[in-house]
Amino acid sequence: MHSLKRSSEHCSSEHGLAEQSSSEQSSSEQDSPENPAAEQIKPNQPHQLKATPADETLVYQIENNLYINLTDRCTLACQFCPKHNGSTEVKGYDLALEVRPPAQQIIDLIGDPSRYDCVVFCGYGEPTLRLKPLLEIAHWIKDNGGKTRLNTDGLGNLVNKRNILPELSECIDALSISLNAQNEAVYQRHCQPALKDSYTAMLEFVALAPEYISDVSASAINGLEGVDINACRELAEQRGVKFKQRELDIVG
Repeated sequence: MHSLKRSSEHCSSEHGLAEQSSSEQSSSEQDSPENPAAEQIKPNQPHQLKATPADETLVYQIENNLYINLTDRCTLACQFCPKHNGSTEVKGYDLALEVRPPAQQIIDLIGDPSRYDCVVFCGYGEPTLRLKPLLEIAHWIKDNGGKTRLNTDGLGNLVNKRNILPELSECIDALSISLNAQNEAVYQRHCQPALKDSYTAMLEFVALAPEYISDVSASAINGLEGVDINACRELAEQRGVKFKQRELDIVG
């Protein structure tokens, strides 16, 4: 793998958060017809793309995990996300994307996936908005001895208009789902979803996920105004998944 340079330390959001020019055409057929709902997503609209990102923008290492930054677009516009507060960095890596990288470009940067504890689909956008390259990369990682985790907002079924968990189960070892709130009002306030019924769809995804993937957790941020951590924990446990308490402004 190419060496990963680090810039000044800076915090950003765990979920890694939420792209079309001529430089993207090699991957456009992987992304567009598959999930028409994605075209309705407005919070992080495509911007004019110019330059090829540095390698450490596409794949970046924190401790012994390797993170993959597939997209900067998201189904949510979370107001606690540093991306909406002028920052595009995570742990010193600038994750501002200028292209939508094809699967093979990411694979070439990974190297030997077995040398990492886990390869994580996260970055600064919602990975399931690019489901085809996500699956292609994840299958390659598994075929080459690596372990995989997907950090997601849990809206992949809603966006793709089908249950994507059977496909994920073939190549994803663990899921981390951003639950974020104990009720729809708090969720709407902080996450500002683009699609109708996102909160209900997310909870349904949380409940369905353990039927396909054994290692599933849901998370919420302690210290975020109006968020009841104990109630969030109860929602997760009622749906048969682990709960991960995150802390406001602490990342990684």
